[in-house]
Amino acid sequence: MHSPFFFEDKPLRLSRFPVKQVNRSLQAWDATDEYLLSHCQEQNLLAGNKTVLVFNDSFGALACNLTDQQVFSVSDSYLAQQGSQYNLEENELNTNNVQLLSSLDKLPTNVDVILYRIPKSNAQLSYQLSLIANTYHASTPTFIAGAKAKDIHSSTLKLFEKFLGTTTTSLAKKKSRLVFAQLEKTHNTLAHQDCQWSLAHNELVMNIHNMAGVFSRESLDIGARFLLEHLPEVKANQQVVDLGCGNGVLGLTLLAQQPAAHITFKDESFMAVASAEQNIAENLPELLSQCRFSADDCLTTEADNSADVIVCNPPFHQQHATTDHIAWQMFNDAKRVLKPGGELRIIGNRQLGYHIKLQRVFSNCKTIASNKKFVVLSSIKR
Repeated sequence: MHSPFFFEDKPLRLSRFPVKQVNRSLQAWDATDEYLLSHCQEQNLLAGNKTVLVFNDSFGALACNLTDQQVFSVSDSYLAQQGSQYNLEENELNTNNVQLLSSLDKLPTNVDVILYRIPKSNAQLSYQLSLIANTYHASTPTFIAGAKAKDIHSSTLKLFEKFLGTTTTSLAKKKSRLVFAQLEKTHNTLAHQDCQWSLAHNELVMNIHNMAGVFSRESLDIGARFLLEHLPEVKANQQVVDLGCGNGVLGLTLLAQQPAAHITFKDESFMAVASAEQNIAENLPELLSQCRFSADDCLTTEADNSADVIVCNPPFHQQHATTDHIAWQMFNDAKRVLKPGGELRIIGNRQLGYHIKLQRVFSNCKTIASNKKFVVLSSIKR
């Protein structure tokens, strides 16, 4: 859905990318984007040639309004990157001044202004703030963060104080608030990026690494734990996809059970994909060559009729928004990518009604297992 976004009398048409993933109740920008930009305008922070570093720009609303400056936009989301690129091109904006960086890329050396959208994850917040402090404490750029007021807690502000320095906040406007911090501190080491824990499954003990952007990084989420008990049987040389892989624990377990399989790990989080690769490299290093790892929009870059088995624990939120459009795309992509006779096996909360969606997409759906909270479902491509 294209939404009009007006700033400095310049109308932009912004879309939540990709178009096929559209949830028409969601727009590609919000009051926090407006507040950040209007504050920069009121304080004349962008006068002249400035280098602006943007963090966590969901779909390019900030970058699209800053193309007169040199912009570096950092995100852990492949979708956010693609959305920014799409909206820049759709609005025929100058893309030469905008460089999109993943959360794993090195930050630019010198910046004048940092516009920071506060992420949902405190682990990611801590890591990014410590990275900013280590990189820019000597040059002390102007730092402005923003989020919905309800998502800025006293604990959030304490993290800004801990990693950056003196922190103040603005008044709330349209239910959003800004956070201003002085870059007074530096740290010898970054905030704890890698969270590790051990997983025992079928007499196999695995050491699981989780970078800051990984979902449920401090422990195995209960849905994935239930699916581990009901994984499909994989045969030698079959092509398997761990879709929305997170730390890769599903694909890792399948590979341990069938060392002759070939596993593809897919997630829209760069840190998740990197964590999955690290977990294969540490736990099954001799099988690393049988694995592929890539950030993707579900299975967009995968060939038709190329997979024998797909396993998936679908997300039902995108950033702070609860939505089922990601699951819809995952199921449709899975049908396209599976070979005839191939299986999609998923887990979901019972109330999400995934069996209805799978029945519509595949014309069949079988319940493999269930408990009070979750259901494991299987659909076959006929």
